[in-house]
Amino acid sequence: MSSNKSYQADKFYINGKWVEPASLARIGVVNPATGEVFTSIAAGNATDIDRAVRAAKQAFPAFSRTTREQRVELLQRVYEIYERRKLEIAQVLIEECGFPRALAEGSQVGLGSGHLAKTIEVLKTFPFTELRGTTLVAREAAGVIGAITPWNWPINQIVCKIAPALAAGATLVLKPSELSPLNALIIAEIFDEAGVPPGVFNLVNGDGLNAGAALASHPDVDVISFTGSTRAGTAIAKAAADSVKRVHQELGGKSPFIILPNSNLRKAVTDGVLGSFLNVGQTCTAPTRLLVPREKLKEVEEIATEVANSQRVGLPTEEGVTLGPLISDAQKAKVQRLIKSGIDEGAKLLAGGLGAPEGLEQGYFVRPTVFSQVTSKHTIYHEEIFGPVQSIIAYDDVNHAIQIANDTPYGLAGYVHGNDLEQVRDVASQIRAGVIYLNSPQWDYGAPFGGYKTSGNGREYADFAIHDFTEIKGVVGYQV
Repeated sequence: MSSNKSYQADKFYINGKWVEPASLARIGVVNPATGEVFTSIAAGNATDIDRAVRAAKQAFPAFSRTTREQRVELLQRVYEIYERRKLEIAQVLIEECGFPRALAEGSQVGLGSGHLAKTIEVLKTFPFTELRGTTLVAREAAGVIGAITPWNWPINQIVCKIAPALAAGATLVLKPSELSPLNALIIAEIFDEAGVPPGVFNLVNGDGLNAGAALASHPDVDVISFTGSTRAGTAIAKAAADSVKRVHQELGGKSPFIILPNSNLRKAVTDGVLGSFLNVGQTCTAPTRLLVPREKLKEVEEIATEVANSQRVGLPTEEGVTLGPLISDAQKAKVQRLIKSGIDEGAKLLAGGLGAPEGLEQGYFVRPTVFSQVTSKHTIYHEEIFGPVQSIIAYDDVNHAIQIANDTPYGLAGYVHGNDLEQVRDVASQIRAGVIYLNSPQWDYGAPFGGYKTSGNGREYADFAIHDFTEIKGVVGYQV
């Protein structure tokens, strides 16, 4: 059990109160570093979801009429309390997700701060109304939002949905991943302390089959915002179809990292491999396909091997650890299966491979792995692995690189490295993906985030997210 827990794992936050669940069902929460259950949460069902949705629906008329200034003040209070509790959240993330301490206390909780600050900033000037001739174009809160969030960057995905939804004047029901539910309980405490009106924010824990499906299909939910696998996103879209609700999906990815012939090879390869290994590869935008000039393949292989072998896999609480465990036994089995397929199908194994790192047989640890000479005949060329596995793919010329980059059903992200900025920009314009990163830029909370093709639809972050949580109304004859 967590030694300093404050969260109420046996209850849900509905209509401004911590309430008892409808059933006694529980879900164990596993520490990925040990493989052992260390606590459990109440498992919500359709009855709990209905209660939360009804609270959100009842709160919507009043909250949607609050002023921009009132919502700015509310989110500012949330931000201040969040900052005070960041380290507490980080400790919970270490336990339930296995994030190394540096990652938990850095990017994992830091992204929450960044999204709150950016949402507050853009809300102050967001164009809720615009006069076009005699017609007023108004952006009004879309209604009740159902947010279903994942376990890999839990705080990022919770905050980048909740903050813009509330900024828009919408009300919300959150169903976080059952694999990482505890941080969300602290988020609920933060919103409660900040004085969010009853029913505006609600939280129900549970699995996808029961709580998630009930939320997606509920007729009084106006928008579903989901982040997760393409398979699950497809099921949610089908469940939502009967009530014709809007569905925003941020789904899987198989992102290319194109290294142009004139690149700084060592920096580009290092950035590509480290990007692929970030969060043990459990990142939807991970640049898992490293596309390199064929004539530089040998040099790239040497650098990539060196970078992979420099990574330290270990317990999340140990100093200097760069890679912790995967989230679950099922995820570990999937990654092992795909590594084995790479070996069996003849890809060139440069680093890592099957099995756990020495001394880390307990828990869900895997070896950071790099394959080279990967082609379209290999399973790892096509499937999203969601583990620390990098595939090096050789190309003949830049047009060939662009063809390979787009040779995927996914389209979430892309990366381009090169010393000729005009060429880098030109290549970026030809990659069919929702966000492209040029020469490893600084993170931008104001950039739109979302995918093409089976990577989803809709956009998150900043004003783009507020936009997607509004409906557009035309008031004709507003001005005469």
